[in-house]
Amino acid sequence: MLRDLLLGFIKIHILHHAGQQPVYGLWLIEELARHGYTVSPSTLYPTLHSLERAGYLTSEKHVVGGRQRRYYTLTPAGEAALAEARARLAELVAEVLETQG
Repeated sequence: MLRDLLLGFIKIHILHHAGQQPVYGLWLIEELARHGYTVSPSTLYPTLHSLERAGYLTSEKHVVGGRQRRYYTLTPAGEAALAEARARLAELVAEVLETQG
């Protein structure tokens, strides 16, 4: 159950960062680790692919250092989903923190 909840947060992080700049898998793994998430490639890449299939991300392949790297960017549908997630997250945080006191 906790894994499912955290996966939702990870998806929001992915959408957020892909809206700021094109991102790639290893960079996301390192960025998510900076926030305390341990995400393996076997979790991250299917998540990226599902976000792309849903129309929230688009990707392009680039050769970097002789290797192919796939960069993901937020789409307009992804921007709308992220805006909705932010609004709901703000409401949830306000409610949860209000009841702590």
